[in-house]
Amino acid sequence: MRKKNKVNPMDDGVRKLDPKLRMIANGQTEVNIVRAERCAAIAVSTSCQIGTKPLSMECILWREPQGALPPRGKVAKPSSEILANVFISTSTMDRLPPSQVTETRRIGSLATAMVKLSDIPAIARNLSVRQVSLGQSLRDPRPVRATVPSAAPMPTLRKVGDARLHRYGKGVLVGLIDVEGFDFAHPDFLDAHGKTRFHAIWDQGAEPDGSAAPYPYGRVIDRARMNAAIAAAPRVGAPAVELEPQTQRKPSAHGTHVASIACGNSGVAREATIAAVLISAGDEDADPRRSFYDSTRLAHAVDYLFALGTELGLPVSINVSLGTNGHAHDASAPVNRWVDALLNQPGRSVCVAAGNSGQEAPAEPGDLGWVMGRIHTSGRIAAAGLDVDIEWIVVGRAGKDYSENELELWFSPQDRVAVSLRTPDGVWIGPVEPRQFVENRGLADGSFVSLYNERYHPANGANYIGIYLSPNMRASPIVGVAAGQWTVRLHSREIRDGRYHGWVERDDPRPLPPTPGMPEPLAFPSFFSERSNVDRSSISTFACAGWIVAVANLDAMRERVHISSSQGPTRDDRPKPEIAAPGTDIVAACGFCGEGVRWISMTGTSMASPFVCGVVALMLAVQPELTAAQIAGMLKSTAKPLPGDDFAWQHDAGFGIIDPEACVREAAQVNLREDRTR
Repeated sequence: MRKKNKVNPMDDGVRKLDPKLRMIANGQTEVNIVRAERCAAIAVSTSCQIGTKPLSMECILWREPQGALPPRGKVAKPSSEILANVFISTSTMDRLPPSQVTETRRIGSLATAMVKLSDIPAIARNLSVRQVSLGQSLRDPRPVRATVPSAAPMPTLRKVGDARLHRYGKGVLVGLIDVEGFDFAHPDFLDAHGKTRFHAIWDQGAEPDGSAAPYPYGRVIDRARMNAAIAAAPRVGAPAVELEPQTQRKPSAHGTHVASIACGNSGVAREATIAAVLISAGDEDADPRRSFYDSTRLAHAVDYLFALGTELGLPVSINVSLGTNGHAHDASAPVNRWVDALLNQPGRSVCVAAGNSGQEAPAEPGDLGWVMGRIHTSGRIAAAGLDVDIEWIVVGRAGKDYSENELELWFSPQDRVAVSLRTPDGVWIGPVEPRQFVENRGLADGSFVSLYNERYHPANGANYIGIYLSPNMRASPIVGVAAGQWTVRLHSREIRDGRYHGWVERDDPRPLPPTPGMPEPLAFPSFFSERSNVDRSSISTFACAGWIVAVANLDAMRERVHISSSQGPTRDDRPKPEIAAPGTDIVAACGFCGEGVRWISMTGTSMASPFVCGVVALMLAVQPELTAAQIAGMLKSTAKPLPGDDFAWQHDAGFGIIDPEACVREAAQVNLREDRTR
């Protein structure tokens, strides 16, 4: 019997790989070198000679396609020069053989690892491996920053009730996971002796020196080094943050502002111990193709802060103001499962910004906030034999978009749905039936399309469709994705439930290199048309975890939720966000701005979430053994409805506005019992 010739080296374990990972692994090395600039979970190995500048540093000019692309032919073997951060789900809690993969961390049957693409086929063939998932890209938070400095906040601004009860968080570790840097020498973080209140900062993007062990990357700056830099600064004549530098020190740093709200001297938990993790979002002067900033790094950051709390003997309240739109929005994403597992222990909490994707239409002429808000679609197919169209809009410079565009659709395992895709010039691809895929198919203009129609996802059992529009990154210059309306058509084959939800992955607006004779260009994300967008369930994926607290942005002055605040519920109809907190025009520390500018105002759920994180720290100071479930319950039970609302959960405000004093009182009484036996 003649042996079957395998065209694709990934075929042995294809059912275990998420579609995006497979698409990347089957891509050419030259393509993935370019892709690594915007895909946070892949990077180019240090041994690989890149030889070109990142796309963001070069001028992009679209050219007409030079004829049709050649047939795809045999797929090359996955590259050993491209690295990927992955989550690996296994059937046991045992570590995988080091000869196959070096796990960075493991919690139960879920592990993280940095692997070469060439190692993925062997990993997938391991019988104990159930799924290999690419880490999700973490996008920079996009708060609205004031254009002028602010006056210092009033000392009473974030004071809560009787300090003798909660001691402003003394005896609690507040952890911050953020970007752009932490200005540990800012007056808002100095104690009465001029020492920093930061215990440690793990700079994940720094050159490793062993201080972050067991993690093999980054560097931990401890309090002693920070205080030494503060003491030396006057003598040396340089700022302390330059003597003990972080890889990101952006003026008006997001991380510094968030820390100031949660636990600065003007913040909520102003006596708490502070620790921070600086996610490597890529230094402006560095090559982003060499770094990682994905959800495996976020999982490690949470793990590190909880472990530090255990080492110090302190309960921990963590804030995360980063997000992403991908996956099922039902707590089944690997990072959700990871964090929920860590929250099983008492004395731990994680607060997460709900996201800034709540706006569906311009609020005024020239307002483009809606571009970030049209990320969700949903509906119900009434019966088999019916088709549904979803309008997906791609915009770009000179009719082309030079970033990858990604759309996921999730629906019940009871339904069988095929999918077709129409390009802006009217060419149809498909239908692609369940368990079929089209991978890296070349279009006439030179760009690529991939469609995957998957059944029974290993984490939640749901069916899903993944669609990826990719520029031709091998061409010189790069050929972008066609701008215009792409139509996704769902063909119902068998319908028992009929409900579907879809999300466009975040691809934030960013400047492109200038072209002579043209106005300054911007790359915009793709979005749903006004007809297809559904203004609900826009909450960030990470905020969908079961035991985290998702926080909405309250405009306290206007007594309403801010127009940009992302909404719930989750895809499986759980009530997220739980709570709303002040997040509009919030004055807090302006990091790395020098002595002349100390304070700045920002707006976003990034500002609301640390307020709740600080309140939770006060609750843990009163009762260190509170569980994440108890904390969420107290936040809900004490929340105050907005004017016009009742006590029912609202898709934008959750259960209402946080009441810090009532939360602390509930924490103090949690263990009280009255014996009424007669």
